[in-house]
Amino acid sequence: MDVRVGTCGFAEAQDRIFRDLDILEVQKTFYQPPRVATARRWRERAGAGFAFAVKAWQLVTHHAGSPTYRRLSEPLDAERRAEAGGLRWNPTTRMAWERTQGIADALAAEAIVVQTPASFRPSAENLDNLRTFFARADRRGRYLVFEPRGPAWTDGLLAELADETGLVHGVDPFLRPPATAGYRYFRLHGRPAYHYRYRYADDELEELAARVEGAAPVRILFNNDAMAGDARRLRRRLNLTGTAG
Repeated sequence: MDVRVGTCGFAEAQDRIFRDLDILEVQKTFYQPPRVATARRWRERAGAGFAFAVKAWQLVTHHAGSPTYRRLSEPLDAERRAEAGGLRWNPTTRMAWERTQGIADALAAEAIVVQTPASFRPSAENLDNLRTFFARADRRGRYLVFEPRGPAWTDGLLAELADETGLVHGVDPFLRPPATAGYRYFRLHGRPAYHYRYRYADDELEELAARVEGAAPVRILFNNDAMAGDARRLRRRLNLTGTAG
């Protein structure tokens, strides 16, 4: 059973995360990528049995007017701001993708998570941009996990995009099942949807454990306030221990 359970970001001291869990989705890469040297230290401290994923820099997915840019410490000139976001293939998004990949390389990350805002709907223009971006972006052998927001992204459309681009549908399994087969990437944001101040009940973790046993490779990343504790509890239910699990 190829299952890894972890958190979106360092919810606790790094040593505890590296000791008790076996995967981390790096969130700093979305807001402001860390230094490559910092990522290399994380890789070394985590040990060989620990896996990483990284979230793509917001300059790839979010326009410069997004409130998430308040956490961007790197100044952007007018041209960069105009070109940022929307999965448009241009010098700014290419630069942002390469910066993301540089951190992924330092971590030997297995996946990059591309999360688009609710404003990124499946219009003809956005779909054309998405297809172009992922046809041209260097993957370096990594899974590309796409987590869109909103009901307009139907299972049929996501399956079609996966066939065309090789994207993996990143999803909260309590909201909907993944629209793509094979490698599965679950991001749990609390219940109801995106209610981050949430602790999953024992029966919910039992339900989640039942869904993943015997499945293809599964990565389960908690993204709620109680993420570290919930991840440990799920790992116990799956009989996973330490970073070798």
